[in-house]
Amino acid sequence: MTLDTDDTAARDLTPAEGVSGNVLVSIGALLLGLLLAALDQTIVSTALPTIVSDLGGLEHLSWVVTAYLLASTAATPLWGKLGDQYGRKKLYQAAIVIFLIGSALCGMARSMPELIGFRALQGLGGGGLIVLSMAIVGDIVTPRERGRYQGLFGAVFGATSVLGPLLGGLFTEHLSWRWVFYVNLPLGIVALVVIATALRIPRRSARHVIDYLGTALIAAVATCLVLVASLGGTTWGWGSPQIIGLAVVGVLLAVAFVAVERRAAEPVLPLKLFRVRTFTLAAVISFIVGFAMFGAMTYLPTFLQIVHGVSPTMSGVHMLPMVVGLLLSSTISGQIVSRTGRWKVFPVAGTAVTAIGLLLLHRLTEFSTTAEMSVYFFVFGLGLGLVLQVLVLIVQNAVSYEDLGVATSGATFFRSIGASFGVAIFGTLFSSSLADRLAQAFRGVPLPAGVTPGRLEADPRSIALLPPGLRPPALHAFAVSITDVFLYAAPVAAVGFLLAWFLKEDRLRGSVTAPDASETIPPNPVQRSSYDEVCRALSVLGTRDGRREIYQRITERAGYDLLPAASWLLLRIRKYGSVEPSVLAERTDVPMQAILDAERQVEERHLVRRAGLDLTLTPAGRETAERLAAAREDSLAELLGDWWDPTRSTDLTRLVKDLTGELCGSERERPGAEGRTASPG
Repeated sequence: MTLDTDDTAARDLTPAEGVSGNVLVSIGALLLGLLLAALDQTIVSTALPTIVSDLGGLEHLSWVVTAYLLASTAATPLWGKLGDQYGRKKLYQAAIVIFLIGSALCGMARSMPELIGFRALQGLGGGGLIVLSMAIVGDIVTPRERGRYQGLFGAVFGATSVLGPLLGGLFTEHLSWRWVFYVNLPLGIVALVVIATALRIPRRSARHVIDYLGTALIAAVATCLVLVASLGGTTWGWGSPQIIGLAVVGVLLAVAFVAVERRAAEPVLPLKLFRVRTFTLAAVISFIVGFAMFGAMTYLPTFLQIVHGVSPTMSGVHMLPMVVGLLLSSTISGQIVSRTGRWKVFPVAGTAVTAIGLLLLHRLTEFSTTAEMSVYFFVFGLGLGLVLQVLVLIVQNAVSYEDLGVATSGATFFRSIGASFGVAIFGTLFSSSLADRLAQAFRGVPLPAGVTPGRLEADPRSIALLPPGLRPPALHAFAVSITDVFLYAAPVAAVGFLLAWFLKEDRLRGSVTAPDASETIPPNPVQRSSYDEVCRALSVLGTRDGRREIYQRITERAGYDLLPAASWLLLRIRKYGSVEPSVLAERTDVPMQAILDAERQVEERHLVRRAGLDLTLTPAGRETAERLAAAREDSLAELLGDWWDPTRSTDLTRLVKDLTGELCGSERERPGAEGRTASPG
């Protein structure tokens, strides 16, 4: 790996300056870019009924979502590798431009085929925004701070899962569905300008053998299979030459993909991962969870708006119980697992509750009350959340360090493909059922001029043209067609439940902690290196416990009976050469009395000497501080378990040493660092 810079000014910016104003502005711009991409995965759902009514083609509704998902999923690994090789800043700017062009064209679309094509272009840029924004964080902040800032990025996904449906409804109802896409333009331009002027990052040029052919093949396989799922039984019959041809092409491309991946230097999906039973099972369950989650999230707003006559905005409000259930159970399950080490109950319970939730959604009718719908939505979200966090966590626990990054991206890749299939298959089942039910409901029934079952299917707003006495059969046809989809999906979730029982509950590594929302909520696959995954985990673990407990353990490990604050103080003096206790108290949130007690103890034991107001180490104090630092390093290395091999994993060795240095004294505590406030450590 070589190191150069995107800008001369980058030489003046080191990761240690992770709290400078320049970096905070850059982080803000990255968050804004990520917000755009994350929002576009959820904001469209509540606008879809209005979009298909305006442009026509309800049978193509699923492709407005699927095109974005497939494009962003296929592009994600390429953006990551190209960013490593050619510099992330320029690639990130290119991703913003592509995303904005796609957004503008989506807003101007005049037909469903146009909108679907432009959504694919938008997804291409959106995949880059997501993967590069999170990668750039590692370039501009220290390993110690990385967990905190990546947590912010995860919070964006959590927020957009709540805000997306609401904003989509608001724009659609009070402006136009086109503003769902146009809103990206001013925000994206601001992000582009700030990134161009404020972002200064080292450009680490890592050479990759990019698996272009493998990426193209897996995208083509997924596209063929989704086309079969979405067009079979609707546009073409299941036995038609077109569907059979697509299926055969998909199988041949899959065979070619396997052959290419066996020879690829850096395969996009290493086949050796499938030798790990836990990975294979988790990948299939991830597919099932993505299938259920995004299929339901796409069609529930359609049910609410058409069948219950709810406004686009209120359909977003009605969806909140599902999102709250998902976020609540996802957070709680991840925290319980990372603290107790027991995880198998969650994928088993999660898939079971998801299946129950789908059966409850099947019970919805045009007469269901708001309270009933809210309970059913909440149960469904609860089931999804119980399994989302844990699937990523158990995959990370099951593989070697070298495969950590690709295993995480592989498991989340299957969730992404599952999401694409879910939306497509839900759409196929819905469209074919709706056509039959509308035709049956109005067979032999005189309809107003210009109103036919076909028009009702293509444009749900036509229901308003029916006489009041004919509207209930139409609404019932829509209601049953949508809710039957959930019944068909329930057995798929039940398969996930059965597979979850075959997961082997291995002992959890100390360094495997709860993934953040960026790894569990979005449909896009995660694209991080093994180093980045461990860096995030250790930075979270290194600051999660109380400071007193951490230094108490370090002191005991080193074999001393010092106060925890005394060990903390000695490590600061070791790092900076000297400290003035009163100034150190001002720059940290350690109580002044604790520092005074520590100062008294280390002076009484002749571990420090005074030089005016400053304290410096004596030879005995230096030896003590060195042993404390080694104990701190050993405690971090211990968390890595069998990943840790200082003779082989040089990047992990560097990470542990860097984190040890940072946790033994923040740059903001350094003498002369005026006006900075230190964080706990």
